Amino acid sequence: MRLLPWTGADGKPCYLSTDDPDSLLSRLADDIEAAQLASAEQVLAGAEAVLRDTKAGERAVRFALVRALESLGDVLRVAVSRGERVDPKSRTR
Repeated sequence: MRLLPWTGADGKPCYLSTDDPDSLLSRLADDIEAAQLASAEQVLAGAEAVLRDTKAGERAVRFALVRALESLGDVLRVAVSRGERVDPKSRTR
C-alpha cells in the first residue's frame, strides 16, 4: 500500500494498492511529490528571506509561517510514503 500525496475529501489519507511503480496513478503521485518538494524548497527560501528582513511585518511573517507549515506537512507525507516503500531488507541499522 502506498500513501498518496493527497487526502480524500474528508481529509483522510488516500492509499494506492499496486505493485506497479509505473502505473498511471503511481506516476501521477511521483510527479505530485516532486512538485511538492520543489515548492517546499521555494517556500523555505522565501521564509528565510522574510526572517532576514528586519522590516518584515507581522503579516509577512505569518504568511511565511503558514506556507512553511503547509510545505512541512507535504514533505512529511512524502517522507512517510517513501519510508513505507523502502524494502526492509535494504535498510541499515
